[in-house]
Order: sequence, then structure tokens, then C-alpha cells
Amino acid sequence: MKIERPFQSVIVNKKAERALRAGHPWVYGAELTAGVPEGFANGSIVDVMSENGRYLGSGFYSEKSKIAVRILTANANEIFDDAFWRRRVRYAVGYRRKVMGSDIRACRLIFGDADGFPGLTVDRYGDYLVAEVLSFGMELVKNKVYEGLLDEFPQTKGIYERNESRIRLLEGLEMRSGWADGYAADAVKTAIEENGLKFAVDFANGQKTGFFLDQKYNRLAVKRLSAGMRVLDLCTHTGSFALNACAGGAETVTAVDVSNAAIESARENAKLNGMEEKITFQCANIFDFLPESGKFAGGNNYDFIILDPPAFTKSSKTLHNAKKGYEDINYRAIRSLPRGGYLATCSCSHFMTTELFLDMLRSAADNAGVAIRIAEIRHQAPDHPVLLNVPETDYLKFVICQIV
Repeated sequence: MKIERPFQSVIVNKKAERALRAGHPWVYGAELTAGVPEGFANGSIVDVMSENGRYLGSGFYSEKSKIAVRILTANANEIFDDAFWRRRVRYAVGYRRKVMGSDIRACRLIFGDADGFPGLTVDRYGDYLVAEVLSFGMELVKNKVYEGLLDEFPQTKGIYERNESRIRLLEGLEMRSGWADGYAADAVKTAIEENGLKFAVDFANGQKTGFFLDQKYNRLAVKRLSAGMRVLDLCTHTGSFALNACAGGAETVTAVDVSNAAIESARENAKLNGMEEKITFQCANIFDFLPESGKFAGGNNYDFIILDPPAFTKSSKTLHNAKKGYEDINYRAIRSLPRGGYLATCSCSHFMTTELFLDMLRSAADNAGVAIRIAEIRHQAPDHPVLLNVPETDYLKFVICQIV
């Protein structure tokens, strides 16, 4: 039997009803039939109802964001007490223990809506947890989630928050980074192990939460393919692909990034693994580094090129230009490879769907006058799970192909 509803409610139009019944967890302010209600507490839990009075779910209300409600559950009997949040944490951690095994020491523990925590990301780096809180509702309950995580990982030394995204301003939250209240530690750097390699993680100053965990098994795929190859790792960042290629037996490895800080980070990681003499590092813009003609001085210098650029688009409005940018850099990479050479290329924008990405790659190959043979189409590691009804969770495309 359904419990008596203690929450205020909003009514949504047919479009929102269809989306919610299909499993998408967002309600936009424009979909509220009576507009944005007055007198609702920002971050409070509200019920979402259809125009004919059907219960559709409950979630966090946001008075400032375009996303007016972020659904937590469609179970009308749910009670949002401490036990609810601890149970959600157990589910999320239990999933990682199953799919990640021993790799759980360096993995994403909570991936926002995919785990039922709208606006919350938590990464684990050994004995440290790093969180990003992007919704007002999650800001109000985050300590309950942290307590649940400490129950699962009592050896945790501290919880650091990287709340630097401007999305927080849209939620009425300030941008700030630092130790979560009551969870401070004495270090903001640590080391992790991935695919048998060591990496230094600066979770206070590194990009995102300090390390890109989502490419873990894509880097392993590169490692398996690299034996005897002359490898070029573009947008190397922390050197993770370069180090995996070196560990896989590459003949030579060149790592390139536009950021001096990234190159120094990659050098540090190479040194941690005794590879500082085996990898050549260069600071350069990849568009400048890869000639338009695809011809390096001295001929074809590489058998295997890895392209891991930042997202070229974070909006559907800029998708067309982003696709042209991806096509340009992939065209240059393809032209720089000999017949039989390999390309590993990716996009981390969910707007660039797998279909669009493959279409872009096909066009780049056509313009280069070659064909490509797909070896693998991969996505993010399983600690970043994809909900089929939430396309925003399926963001990373990683294609390994051969030039033929």
C-alpha cells in the first residue's frame, strides 16, 4: 500500500510524462504545467504527477536550474531517510565490487543519475575519496552519502570536494574546493595502480577529480596492441596511454600535450615506472604537431596513433563545428599512418553519439583516400555505467581501427 504523501507536488505535461515513464530522470521547468511553483524550498523532495493525477516519481526540486526536478525514485512507498541513502550507497559499491574486482581501489564509486544520486560524482583513489556535488538537493544530503561510503570503506583517510563547475552557480551553490567538513586529511596527493602501472594523483589540482578513470580498460586495449609499434600518444595528459603502450612492448613512444603542466605530470608518472628513458615527451598543439599533409619529415614515423582530445562540444548547438574539428584531427592522424597502421581515437562528449562519431571517422578516411577496418568499438569502464534510457550517461566512444 502506498504511504500517505508528505511532499509537495508538481504537475507535468505529456512530454515529460512520456520521458519519465520511459525512465529518464529529469523534468525541465518548461514542462511544469503551472510553471515554476512558488514557496517550494530549494533542494526539497517533491512528487511529480501527471495531468490526470498519476504518480510519476519523486525527486529533488531546483528553483534555479532549467532542470526543475531530478528524479530519485518512482517508488511511491520510499522514505528518504538515512537508511535510504545508505542502501543506495551499498547498491552502488556492491556493483563496483562485482564488475571492478580488485580495481575498485581506483574507480568511480558513484556516477550521478546512473546510480540514483543526481548531481553527485565520487571517485576513489586508494584511501581518499574525491567528490563533485552539482545539485542543490545532493548538497543537502551529501553527508549522509559520505557516512554510507565510510561504512563501506572505513580505511578512508579523507573526502575532498572538487566543486568547481559553473553548474553549481545555476543551482544557487557557490564554487569551492577543499576538504569536506569533518573529513579532512593531511595530503592532497596519492598514488594509484592501474593495469600494473603506478600513477601519481593530485586530486586537489589535477583535471576533474585528479585522474581520468573512465579510460582504464581502453588503455589496457592499447597496451595489448602496442608490441613492436612506434606509438604516438596525442593529448597525453598524465601519460596514461603512453605508459600502457610502453608496458605493452612498444618499440618507441612519443607523448604530446599542449600543456606544460600535463607533460611534467606525464614525466613524473614515467619516472614512477622506470620509463623516463623510454618515452619522448613534447609540448605542442596537436593540430600543429600533425601536419595537414600527413607527412612528417623523414616519412611515416608512427605505426600507432592514439587520439584522446578533450570534449570538442558540451552543447548540441556547437555539435556541427565539433564534428568538423574531430574530422580534421582524425584526417591528419589517418594521413600520418602507413597502410596497416593503427588508430585509437575517441570522444568524451555525449552529444557526439557513436553513430555520429563513426560517420565522422568514415568521412575522415574517405577524405584521406583510405579505408579503415574497425577492430574494436569501446566505451567507458563499467564503473561509469550507462543507463539505456538516459543517453547522457553514454558519453565515451573509443574506436580502434586499422588503415587499409
